[in-house]
Amino acid sequence: MEFSGAVLDVDGTVVRGDDPIPGAPAGYRRLREAGIETLFVSNNPTKAPPAYVDRLGGAGYDIDADRVFTAGSVTTRYLSERHADDDLLCIGAPGLVDQFEAAGLATTDDVDAADALVASIDHEFDYDDLCTALWALERDIPFIGTDPDVVIPAPERDVPGSGAVINAIAGVAEREPDAVLGKPSDTAIEMVRERLPYPPEECLVVGDRLDTDIALGERAGMTTALVLSGVTDEATVADAEISPDHVLDNLGDVDRVIE
Repeated sequence: MEFSGAVLDVDGTVVRGDDPIPGAPAGYRRLREAGIETLFVSNNPTKAPPAYVDRLGGAGYDIDADRVFTAGSVTTRYLSERHADDDLLCIGAPGLVDQFEAAGLATTDDVDAADALVASIDHEFDYDDLCTALWALERDIPFIGTDPDVVIPAPERDVPGSGAVINAIAGVAEREPDAVLGKPSDTAIEMVRERLPYPPEECLVVGDRLDTDIALGERAGMTTALVLSGVTDEATVADAEISPDHVLDNLGDVDRVIE
């Protein structure tokens, strides 16, 4: 298969924490040597793309900020298009709020003044936050999640992600989010297509999660490769409704797909 572009997930695919996943840097270099344009897409909403230049650079991946975007980027775009004049109540990390404010979006802590609720991963999420979310959503305002990842890879062991916070709020409010961004949302697919302007059949998506990475590639009509270096194992693949085109131990095996 001749590929022109490749979408690479970050956590569980190329790094775990700040350390490269064994084999992954060699796989990345192989893609570049083959002339395949790469785009890193992370469902971590807490940091803006420039932070990934340093993080991935330290792990051996030479990238520019315009070659990466995150669930924070996707959510910021979605809100800028649909809620540009709204006051946003954000339950999430300070880095996410910084991205909103940098884009000119307004945030508020007032549950009675908020025009929309945005929920995301928050290491300080607690009972008071659940109360805040419940009271805000009792006013029937839009409920937006940054990404669906319930569990995410971390250096020592997997930890709860944005999906855990979103699901907790959905449970107490007894309503589902109006939108969940990040992969595999329509907005994320739009952003991939803008940065990799090639026919879908010339694009490869590599990631460790079926319901986000592989689902994005499937929805976009792209070839998909699941790596077993993150949160998904072979037993899960066998039982899943979403089927990747290829299953690799890690990104270092990408030659099996591109040759």
